Amino acid sequence: MSKSVVAIPCDFREFDGNVWHVVAHQYVRAAVEGAGVMPLLVPALETGNDIDEILDRVDGVLASGARSNVHPALYGREATDADGPFDPGRDATSLPLIRRALDRGIPLLAICRGIQELNVALGGTLATEIQDQPGVSDHRKPDVPDLDVAYGIRQDVVVKEGSCLAPVLGVGRVRVNSLHRQAIAATAPRLAVEAVADDGTIEAVSVIGAKAFAVGVQWHPEYWVRTDAPSAALFKAFGDAVRGYRKSKAV
Repeated sequence: MSKSVVAIPCDFREFDGNVWHVVAHQYVRAAVEGAGVMPLLVPALETGNDIDEILDRVDGVLASGARSNVHPALYGREATDADGPFDPGRDATSLPLIRRALDRGIPLLAICRGIQELNVALGGTLATEIQDQPGVSDHRKPDVPDLDVAYGIRQDVVVKEGSCLAPVLGVGRVRVNSLHRQAIAATAPRLAVEAVADDGTIEAVSVIGAKAFAVGVQWHPEYWVRTDAPSAALFKAFGDAVRGYRKSKAV
């Protein structure tokens, strides 16, 4: 039997004068090794993507992290220099892909920028430079060349009892690698908070009444999926949901 396929929206980036549609390898590797699926990279086009045609060909959506941020105009706020950098092609691709995947009951895992896209796609807002807010810890990625250090697992989140993540990660404290300077401000009406940091920052959400697995996490389970048990468990749960959706289509 052929493997299930998962759509991963690309970022639009410029290197050496050329523009590229790219996805960081850590997400592709985690999809293949952690979820047991094949990734389909979706170009970050401001216009031209047929979202339903794309979703007809896949069994899940993985919204990855990125260096760019969701444009504030998409959640009703004027942009400042602190909100950037931006990627209009990624916004125009990922947000409608998320909405339609949820409408169609296609499994979704949203990571870092992805959880912020999920919140905005469903009507929520974001806060930037959260480390400057009173009582909020510095969640930013350490500025070091060694990625194993930069993505080190160093922060606790608390998974809520009764949440859909509780059977996957357990209830209570879980050690993660949450690296971000933006976070959910107003939670979208359709989202339930699944886990929070000790400073109250929302670290995981799920979609209320979703037809399939639909979870967003602010941390980076893809990076340590080979060796960290909670990271592996999250990707396995996503992969199982994707395979379940594929089987349901064949009935």
